[in-house]
Amino acid sequence: MKIQFKNQKFQEDAAKSVVEVFNGQPYKNGLQFLLDINLDKKQVSPEEVADKIDPYIAFRNYELEHYMDNKKILENIRRVQRENDIKESDKLIGKYNLNIEMETGVGKTYTYIKTMYELNKAYGWTKFIIVVPSIAIREGVYKSFQMTEDHFYSEYNKKINYFIYNSKNLSEIANYARSTFISVMIINSQAFSATGQDVRKIRSESEYFNSRVPLEVIAKTNPILIIDEPQSVEGKKTKEGIKEFNPLFILRYSATHKDKYNLIYRLDAIDAYNKKLVKKIEVKGVKKVGEEASDSYLYLQEIRLSNRAPDAFVQIDYKNKSGVKKKVIKVNEGDNLFAKSNYLEEYRQGFTVKTIDGRDGTIEFLNGIKINRGEVIGDLSEDIVRRIQIRETILSHINKERELFYRGIKVLSLFFIDQVKKYKQYDESNNPIDGDYAKIFEEEYKDIIENLQFKFGEDEYADYLSNIKTEKTHAGYFSIDKKGKFVDAIKDNKTEKENSSDVSAYELIMKNKELLLNRDPSISPVRFIFSHSALREGWDNPNVFQICTLKQSNAKDRKRQEIGRGMRLCVNDSGIRMDEDKLGKEVQEINTLTVIASESYEEFADKIQKEYAEASADRPEKVTQKLFDGRKVTDNDGNSFYIDDDVSRIIYNNLLRESYIDDNANITDKYYDDKKNGEIKFSEKIENISSSIEEILDNLFNPDVVKPVDARKNNINLEVDKEKFNSKEFKNLWEKINSKSFYTVNFDTKEIIKNSVDEINSKLMINKIYFEVKKGSMENISSKDELIQGHAFREESSSINDGKNFVKFNVKYDLVGKIVEETGLTRRAIIEILKNIRLDKFEMFKYNPEKFIAKVSQIINNQKASEIIQHISYNKLDDTFDTDIFTVNSIRGNLNENAIKVKKNLYDYLVYDSKNEKEFAKSLDISEEVFMYVKLPAGFYISTPVGKYNPDWAIVFNNKNIKHIYFVAETKGNANSMELRNVEKAKIDCAKQHFKAISNGLIKYDVVDSYERLMEIVKN
Repeated sequence: MKIQFKNQKFQEDAAKSVVEVFNGQPYKNGLQFLLDINLDKKQVSPEEVADKIDPYIAFRNYELEHYMDNKKILENIRRVQRENDIKESDKLIGKYNLNIEMETGVGKTYTYIKTMYELNKAYGWTKFIIVVPSIAIREGVYKSFQMTEDHFYSEYNKKINYFIYNSKNLSEIANYARSTFISVMIINSQAFSATGQDVRKIRSESEYFNSRVPLEVIAKTNPILIIDEPQSVEGKKTKEGIKEFNPLFILRYSATHKDKYNLIYRLDAIDAYNKKLVKKIEVKGVKKVGEEASDSYLYLQEIRLSNRAPDAFVQIDYKNKSGVKKKVIKVNEGDNLFAKSNYLEEYRQGFTVKTIDGRDGTIEFLNGIKINRGEVIGDLSEDIVRRIQIRETILSHINKERELFYRGIKVLSLFFIDQVKKYKQYDESNNPIDGDYAKIFEEEYKDIIENLQFKFGEDEYADYLSNIKTEKTHAGYFSIDKKGKFVDAIKDNKTEKENSSDVSAYELIMKNKELLLNRDPSISPVRFIFSHSALREGWDNPNVFQICTLKQSNAKDRKRQEIGRGMRLCVNDSGIRMDEDKLGKEVQEINTLTVIASESYEEFADKIQKEYAEASADRPEKVTQKLFDGRKVTDNDGNSFYIDDDVSRIIYNNLLRESYIDDNANITDKYYDDKKNGEIKFSEKIENISSSIEEILDNLFNPDVVKPVDARKNNINLEVDKEKFNSKEFKNLWEKINSKSFYTVNFDTKEIIKNSVDEINSKLMINKIYFEVKKGSMENISSKDELIQGHAFREESSSINDGKNFVKFNVKYDLVGKIVEETGLTRRAIIEILKNIRLDKFEMFKYNPEKFIAKVSQIINNQKASEIIQHISYNKLDDTFDTDIFTVNSIRGNLNENAIKVKKNLYDYLVYDSKNEKEFAKSLDISEEVFMYVKLPAGFYISTPVGKYNPDWAIVFNNKNIKHIYFVAETKGNANSMELRNVEKAKIDCAKQHFKAISNGLIKYDVVDSYERLMEIVKN
């Protein structure tokens, strides 16, 4: 497979920017240089002619003409900067050092190769040197020349002669100096800036040049230097060494420039995201929670939603004959981890699943512990964290692979590790053996694949997986020593000779880039790659969709470096780039890079946004009139001009009038909403340049543009509206509802016992565990459709076995104690109930003990709730709830699933539990009668005999018809109390009595099913 390339405007713009810096320089190639010398022979002495005509150098780059002085070059640079929305340079910095800023993954190498062709086309220059910081990047650059060779030949009808500098093969330098073609030498900085015998050769006399020094011969060609990743190249020695090349000028390409020279083109992270030129980033962080349960290990892997109750997949400690190991199990509400773990003591205390909430991705247990997807509790060793990371990477890989398989896109995952021995070791006979990470990978991969449930139509994908052996689908790409053993990468500050052992490893990575993209398992089964963290620069592949960092993160780690290996847009199996032209709006949904970090999502997101902010420090952040002054724009007819004071004032006033900017000169949500909907309004005077205005606004620094998505939730965090929070209306409401209360209840226990017994005897039903054994065979196949529809097999017989001979429950249950725990009744009362139920109902305990306890407890609680309604009373306490409940607990939602943007709520967003709640909130938000409302947080509750109760809404009304009515509402899909369960009815009745007791009737509480019903109650 061969990757296909195409011209992209931003790469053309970057090349054009370099060319225009030298606007005014005439076209003169090497041949013209020789002609000029011959014509000038009559006016110079023979000695001077001999000095100019070097027998070892045929062509060289023609020098800048005398009139191309500093003033002219600076003038050109400023013009280019204006066109590219870059702050103009006050003076030349570092003379002819030009910075080109390009975000990782957008094709930096392609761009400077194109720039060489354009400089040759415009001015005839042919000699170039590319200086790189490491062998990894050197090999990557060389590979890029190979891959783009045919592409550029089709455009320019000429090829570049390129080679990697090798101190053992100086004849290539001779060819370089004498060549009449575009010639490029690729050299890593250590080859001329470090010490050692090989390094000295470039400065030593050589027979190839009649005892001249190679570096002097190179310098005579007046080469144009291109420095790739200058922040990694330019130490003190390297800067001095670069001067010896006598460069005509220097082009410096990086996403993260350290030295601020003359910046002439910028395509940073904001641009790359806005233009959809790189992958979107999402992050899976590993986060430890629940210190109070430090001896109970639990990791919530995922929650699966369907039209039934949600399932959760959790990893727990599991006891088998050989000891305790980690095991992923499926659980439902009511399942007990004590039993599921084969009765490990660490799960004895309350680890029964209380709720599985698919909306916010959490599980809560009866002991109060609640964890989110991807979180883990327990005493975590580093091995456990790494195991979770590896498993999460495999899960993400499989999910992405299933999504892209039928689009012909191969998915790759990359693991960064800090020590080779963690992946590969060697025994006494030097035979390779798996390290810990390789073992963990194979264990987790096999477990996931064996339990994978394929969807209808995934037969081809299932076959694909079955043809890949676990031990063949992962590989290590590391440095290799002379014995062929993997070794830790040698640091770049060593000599080239010491570094040479890295080459074989880089060849595997770089030269097999296309091979890795082959989807045929018999050719390329590798999908998971383990590499040394020190080899990050230079390693990239467009189809890396997961990056996992199996190492401790520290302050020196640069997140942009880590993710840079996977930011490039992917290609399909025909080598076609899957960009916006091919995918349209789907481009960043398909092209998403998932980072499985060794830290929490919040920590990772914070670090990477700070890095982006640092890199974009010179971008404007505020929208002022000055932002538009002097900007070059293009109208709808293709005419270009610069904005003057009058036009900039019109633009600024238009943005204010349409509320596209606020009083603090920040862009508002209204602008982004209108832009998304294609409804931006510009006045008639500036409508013709609307696209240019939008482009200027898009270039403002906005950290949210590059903020990675939380791969586990895609959540938004709610923030309190401080103005509403501090308003007198909210304070008045809070003063009236924040009191706590206590209740007294004197119900008839005998009545509860009697009613419970009657209800259990009439309604309790627990199914036996049984097995169905079917026998069948495949007969003659009459059509292909029979196979597709699954009709080729014919059933012959079936039998039922209730399993009583081999299904045994060895768990000893404190039956009475468990039901006491669930209902709050005395042991005496529970014993009385169990004594009086029918024997056939009691026998059901043997079928399924956990379900028996849960169902009996539920029936008793329902009867208890009915009694409570008739016998409970509430009294006000002096204690109150604090307003901290609105700010301390982080409330999260998903804009695509259970959250909407709102105006009158106490929070900026509303997280809803049902469609009915969503519609109710939308009605409140536009109602003229409603001043403000709040969906009450879980920290606000009423104590009841059947558990804590959290009302839904608190609402403040305020207009001429309704004077400060305070209303607390419970929204139900059907507000008819007969439709509510007994427990719910009991809680609602308790709430009514609670609010009556604490407010003397000033607070109205009721159950409603719509905004219309609410207004009926309020107005009546």
